[in-house]
Amino acid sequence: MNTSHHWINGQKISEATSYFDSISPVTGDVLARVPVADKNLLEKAISGAQQAQTAWAALSPMERGRVLRKAADLLREHNQRLAELEVADTGKPIQEADCVDILSGADCLEYYGSIIAGDRGAQIDLGNNFAYTRREPLGVCLGIGAWNYPLQIACWKAAPCLAAGNALIFKPSEMTPLTAPELGPIFKEAGLPDGLFQVVHGDAEVGKALVEHNGICKVSLTGEVNTGKKVMAAAAGSLKKVTFELGGKSPLIIFDDADLNNAVSASMVANFYTQGEICSNGTRVFVQRDCYNAFLEQLTKRTEKLVIGDPMDPATQIGALISEDHLTSVANACEKGVTGGARLVTGGKRASDLKGAFFQPTIFADCEDGMWIMQNEIFGPVMCVTPFDTEDEVIARANDTPYGLAAGVFTRDLARGHRVVHALQAGTCWINNYNITPIEMPFGAYKQSGMGRENGWEALEAYTQVKSVYVELGDVESPYE
Repeated sequence: MNTSHHWINGQKISEATSYFDSISPVTGDVLARVPVADKNLLEKAISGAQQAQTAWAALSPMERGRVLRKAADLLREHNQRLAELEVADTGKPIQEADCVDILSGADCLEYYGSIIAGDRGAQIDLGNNFAYTRREPLGVCLGIGAWNYPLQIACWKAAPCLAAGNALIFKPSEMTPLTAPELGPIFKEAGLPDGLFQVVHGDAEVGKALVEHNGICKVSLTGEVNTGKKVMAAAAGSLKKVTFELGGKSPLIIFDDADLNNAVSASMVANFYTQGEICSNGTRVFVQRDCYNAFLEQLTKRTEKLVIGDPMDPATQIGALISEDHLTSVANACEKGVTGGARLVTGGKRASDLKGAFFQPTIFADCEDGMWIMQNEIFGPVMCVTPFDTEDEVIARANDTPYGLAAGVFTRDLARGHRVVHALQAGTCWINNYNITPIEMPFGAYKQSGMGRENGWEALEAYTQVKSVYVELGDVESPYE
């Protein structure tokens, strides 16, 4: 049996007093035995990160950026190998992983490696004197990853963190622990000093110990809403900075003047890509009544043509859900959809002819806002379609949720497109597309779907703190003799 490893102070560490298994969602077989970090190893990781961070922060932004750009090049060189490992761990199709998961991470490293040299503070004219601000690193930061995009998320957190002069300790999800440690040797070959990027494995207790540790200055979590609340409470004890990218129940609004083919394409991407295991998915699809039937007809026909199968086959479009337990959760949600009165158009069951956690792409129509499937995040290939009549109506219905991660609008009337997205309570919005997340564009949420932003300048600023400096050019005025 293969044994995975931590990445601590530039070395692979596999020895541990306890381990857990990484299970293939495709076959149910054990992929690797994964070591669990104990208290001593966590202390070693944090101490090493603290020592390395001081010297790293003293380098010029240009020097730090050069290392990240080299890492981006190396990551692209290893794209195929890492994509295949990502597929084995997640069950997603290789046709996604080899063109999105790894390369998006490389783009992120290149982006922050390029822009960090332009990071600068402000000069404030005070007449005969002046002040200025400078952005300084926080110290040692903690990243906690989700299981759907394990390597991409590690890069999304590492790139701005390291560019700003910090160190990062990254804890992958126990569900997909295999690819994040592979970043360690790539960073080392690119010239990153040992200790600046660490990977430690473990369960929620390991994460809690890291969040509460006084040596950690900031926590960035990608995960579930309830997990975010627990992390925020744990971080509050030492007033750590936090960034959360959590779950959602995002609306995708299709007006009757939209290009129907594009609207159907986006709806499918917004619900079936990565088997629906994407936090920003537009799972509540609002379709204006005049095009409702035509939309459903084309959507159903195209959905039933999707290829479910071996994720390593380039022809496969729908891979396996992350686990049998998660498949059961998705199946239970579909049962609630049926008993709740929604019309099951297609799917709703596991793909019984395949071994592994494969589930059919599913469409529910005639959904009502109060239904369980319209209120709760399912995190599987389940789309809920509902009709609407007016712009004001659909805005109110779309916003009637505690979540606010994403939203999409399809219309040929761009004035209406902008007007509607301005009214939607969501942090990331698209007009005439969906789930496009270029590194240059901040990605994040309103309401209970999170706080702070990944990507863009905003993420870089979140890994810094502002120091204000007043400069006196004259004598000190004093009321004292």
